Amino acid sequence: QVQLLESGGGSVQAGGSLRLTCRASYSRWSMAWFRQAPGKEREGVAAIGTDGTITYADSVKGRFTITKDSAKNSLYLEMDSLRPEDTAMYNCATRGHGGNRLDPANYLDWGPGTQVTVST
Repeated sequence: QVQLLESGGGSVQAGGSLRLTCRASYSRWSMAWFRQAPGKEREGVAAIGTDGTITYADSVKGRFTITKDSAKNSLYLEMDSLRPEDTAMYNCATRGHGGNRLDPANYLDWGPGTQVTVST
């Protein structure tokens, strides 16, 4: 079991930026960011595989950047050009075990989440 804790969420106006941090007890496995908005299914946002490859959801390509600092056991999500539809609870996860790195069902360990709210 890997322990994870997200931080950095908050309220921002459309077009603004936020940087999320996920501090983990272990970061050697694949890690990813997910989000879930009211009335919507949980959505994979961005992932880093064990080989270092990065996958983004189409909805955030060009706006979000995922990075990992293994020395600090930390995962980051830089979110730029935020839109109201980005409003969601954001969770980080690790210990992926499937081929689809943006499928939440393929991850075993989850943080409690941090809320992101984007207003117009």
